[in-house]
Amino acid sequence: MFQARCSSLKMICQKFCVALLHWEFIYVTTAFNLAYPITPWKFKLSCMPSNTTYDFLFPPGISKNTSNLNGRYEAVVETKLNSSGNYLSNLSSRITFHCCFWSEEDKNCSVYADDIEGKAFVTTVNSLVFQQTGAHWNIQCWMKEDLKLFICYIESLFKNPFKNYDLTVHLLYVLLDLLEESPLLPEKGSFQIVQCNCSFNECCECHVPVPTAKLNNTLLMYLKITSGGVIFHSPPMSAQPINVVKPDPPLGLHMEITDTGSLKISWSSPTLVPFQLQYQVKYSENSTKNMKKADEIVTATSLLVDSVLPGSSYDVQVRSKRLDGLGIWSDWSTLLTFTTQDVIYFPPKILTAAGSNISFHCIYKNEKKIVSSKKIVWWLNLAEKIPQSQYDVVDDHISKVTFPNLNATKPRGKFTYDAVYCCNEQECHHRYAELYVIDVNINISCETDGYLTKMTCRWSPSAIQSLAGSNLQLRYHRSSLYCSDVPSIHPVSEPKDCHLQRDGFYECIFQPIFLLSGYTMWIRINHTLGSLDSPPVCVIPDSVVKPLPPSSVKAEITVKIGLLKISWEKPVFPENNLQFQIRYGLSGKQVQWKMFEVYDAKLKSASLPVPDLCAVYTVQVRCKRLDGLGYWSNWSTPAHTVVVDVKVPIRGPEFWRIISEDTTKKERNVTLLWKPLMKNDSLCSVRRYVVKHHTSHNGTWLEDVGNHTKLTFLWTEQAHSVMVLAINSIGASSANFNLTLSRSISKVNIVQSLSAYPLNSSCVILSWMLSPSDYNLMYFILEWKILNEDSEIKWLRIPSSVKKYYVHDHFIPIEKYQFSLYPIFTEGVGKPKIINSFTQDDEKHQHDADLYVIVPIIISSSILLLGTLSVLHQRMKKLFWEDVPNPKNCSWAQGLNFQKKMLDTKEGRLSQ
Repeated sequence: MFQARCSSLKMICQKFCVALLHWEFIYVTTAFNLAYPITPWKFKLSCMPSNTTYDFLFPPGISKNTSNLNGRYEAVVETKLNSSGNYLSNLSSRITFHCCFWSEEDKNCSVYADDIEGKAFVTTVNSLVFQQTGAHWNIQCWMKEDLKLFICYIESLFKNPFKNYDLTVHLLYVLLDLLEESPLLPEKGSFQIVQCNCSFNECCECHVPVPTAKLNNTLLMYLKITSGGVIFHSPPMSAQPINVVKPDPPLGLHMEITDTGSLKISWSSPTLVPFQLQYQVKYSENSTKNMKKADEIVTATSLLVDSVLPGSSYDVQVRSKRLDGLGIWSDWSTLLTFTTQDVIYFPPKILTAAGSNISFHCIYKNEKKIVSSKKIVWWLNLAEKIPQSQYDVVDDHISKVTFPNLNATKPRGKFTYDAVYCCNEQECHHRYAELYVIDVNINISCETDGYLTKMTCRWSPSAIQSLAGSNLQLRYHRSSLYCSDVPSIHPVSEPKDCHLQRDGFYECIFQPIFLLSGYTMWIRINHTLGSLDSPPVCVIPDSVVKPLPPSSVKAEITVKIGLLKISWEKPVFPENNLQFQIRYGLSGKQVQWKMFEVYDAKLKSASLPVPDLCAVYTVQVRCKRLDGLGYWSNWSTPAHTVVVDVKVPIRGPEFWRIISEDTTKKERNVTLLWKPLMKNDSLCSVRRYVVKHHTSHNGTWLEDVGNHTKLTFLWTEQAHSVMVLAINSIGASSANFNLTLSRSISKVNIVQSLSAYPLNSSCVILSWMLSPSDYNLMYFILEWKILNEDSEIKWLRIPSSVKKYYVHDHFIPIEKYQFSLYPIFTEGVGKPKIINSFTQDDEKHQHDADLYVIVPIIISSSILLLGTLSVLHQRMKKLFWEDVPNPKNCSWAQGLNFQKKMLDTKEGRLSQ
């Protein structure tokens, strides 16, 4: 009976199918134009045997050849075939099927088949013909968000599958140009084939790679499904890949309470797509007051939910889709649940700059009841109650506190913020808001190099409090010309790479630069809580130039003028007028600099007086814009003077004579002795000495002594005048000492008395008395030497006005000394006064000596012993070194080379 029923049903289907193929509304057209357009939603593929007829289903009075079909056939098919869906399992594999696509939105079904001549045609019928009988699949196709892979997902809807036979699905496709208008389907050989991946539950995925350049082309496809030996061919499908993109689910779903007290739902798109997306957000709210669900479409990547209350719970999911044109909704993101705290602070954290004003809001929930905003009080660090004058009631539940003119936060251990507590009148919740206040005054200094090619800016982060998780960045905006009077942060700015130096400063280099442009720059502190900007400064590169140092710096002591002359060349850049600064000092390890300013931009040299013309000076020069803008250049390379003679010697050397008589030959030999000329008098060296002689008989002549300091000549005339000249590279000394040797004047005696009083071993007081004289007294010469020894005579020149003189030397107490005082007249050398011992009995002079130094009265035996040892020491010393006076106390001994003097003396002794 069952087989008879199936046979009857098969005949009915065959008749009905033949009737459909002969209806007049069936039309034949190009297969390409009627390829099923793939929709953004799911559609179905339905197939039934090609030899099934349903002519008995036609209403009475309508034949299978009629050209009109009453719409009432739909109800008939739905009624008669309601139980015929299971017959497919018994069909032979040799039976072919007609298949069509349809969807819930479009009930029309397009049948693809071949006519008697084998030509392809598409017939449009109502989908009810296929819904109750045959094989069915759900299909959805989309382009992945990476725009590289086209995917078709196929799901079997068989009520009784083909006896668990294997399912094989192939997708055949070809990419056609968008504007191509082919009247026929492409040749079968032009289709590429991919095998789809099928799972055990008869769900398959087909992957078609699509080149990026062909996203706007037309993708033409059809399916070949084999199951249990039965082959199903779908009608052609078409799609533009760019129109069926299915984005990936949004990522990073996040919820937080905003600074205004709203709940912000935010997310991000996983990748960048070449079009704008829209987002569908569905969320549910569960609070003590109400429960609600919402579903909203937005184009931004966030959504604000108002009227958030403490203790509320939110469940949220988001999906995305192309905003304009076609597209497919992505899958929903993972469900995210967010629960608000019992005390809500908004904002929960604030980062701000010192000197600013900020406000916190809060809603306080206590044991399932929201506290009235009028009963809320505020505390800072739970140690300081904030005055009520800073409170503000926003509404019944929201309280506000304002902090004016904030000071920078002082770190307390590991806490770098102040804790702000919102409390009710009885207690404080443990939750608090965080307040970070930073002093952002950062000094930025810039400097343009001397070549005007780059500008270097420096700043130090040590001036601000370090905030964990923050980074500092210099940003700038360049205006076309100059700076505004009040620099301000420009909304359009650029970051600048800065590099940390060893000194803790960051350096940022602008290159190339526009000299007259205004560079407004500031330091931006970036943090997750926000960003802060330091006060902006505006810099014009032309105004912060550090010139190159002056070049070709030279220094010399000018000849005949005796000034330190410094010359230089100004740098090429900048072209502005420059001022110059000179520093100079005596060369050495630590130069004591003296400064000199030159404000005349045209000058390239300066002459300065210096105390010592014969010393080596070090000189450096630097420059700066005359208008005061910019910086001083570096100091130039040091220049050094060279010691040269700058003038003739100021005077010749002081000299004295020693007369020795040879009675047998009746000759007098005169030896002239002079002290080496000091460099301050020689200016700056002495190359040789010349003795100028003058007698009445022989006239005047010169005798070159070289660099020796004594000369012996024969005195034969009654009067013989001599003068010693010092010669350097410039000339001879202009002021010289003249000494006349006169036999007649040597008998003139004006020194009545001479006394010598020892003060100590290094000083003796000499005093004398003079008688009136008609001769012109110029000065005195004092001689002293040790008696009973062939010791060298020492001498001093004493002014004529002096009657008492302190002689500083090394005097041995047990030795006897001879002192001789010679009056020197213009006419010659007078008769000397000579004493051979110290004076001991003149109380008056002894009292005078006590005015200066305390003299020991009693010499103990120990001192006598020390004196004896000192004598022995001095006698040994005389073998190697002569007695040297103390240069600090004896003016004539200053600057003498006593080692050279000793050698000259020994040579003289050997020559005698």
